[in-house]
Amino acid sequence: MPSNVPPLAKVILIGGASGSGKSRLAEQSGLPLLRLDDFYRSGDDPALPRLESGEVDWDDPASWHRDRALAALDELAREGRTEVPIYDIAANGPVGTRMLDLGRHARFVAEGVFVAEVAQDARERGILADAVCVHRSRWLTLLLRFVRDVRERRKPLPILIRRGLRLARQEPQILTHLRAAGFRAVRVRGIRRLLRT
Repeated sequence: MPSNVPPLAKVILIGGASGSGKSRLAEQSGLPLLRLDDFYRSGDDPALPRLESGEVDWDDPASWHRDRALAALDELAREGRTEVPIYDIAANGPVGTRMLDLGRHARFVAEGVFVAEVAQDARERGILADAVCVHRSRWLTLLLRFVRDVRERRKPLPILIRRGLRLARQEPQILTHLRAAGFRAVRVRGIRRLLRT
């Protein structure tokens, strides 16, 4: 659909480091939720970026289908529904698709590790309602991420430990990147209030 067609709904983007609570906040909002992390590349995709160790760098935006995520974001805002993949981290790829429908909502939420990569396009297309990033202690985020990843058996334990420590070191840069993309740093309680209104 052409981008000059007025949107049916606008999106609230939620950013933050992995494990910062983005998904939980989005789920608790009761608003339709577009999970941008469902657009990760499959684990056998030759285009995946790699670390010096040879492991896939899942924290590099090149590990993600930005164009597909942006298309879904725009389609959902303008047409009120879109088909999205269901990504299974343990399976390293999509395991199906689902239809996401806005119903009567004039707002929806999109969150994910690479949400900053679509913010400017969403702004230019007139579908952005707000952009906020979770502001909390990186050490609390480290703990929450580790508990979540172990509980969900996302990757082998040594990988989770190495990745967790690397992300804790990188978290200030992640937040700086989000702010540069126009996100406001907001505490968890403030984001909950924003989503309720």
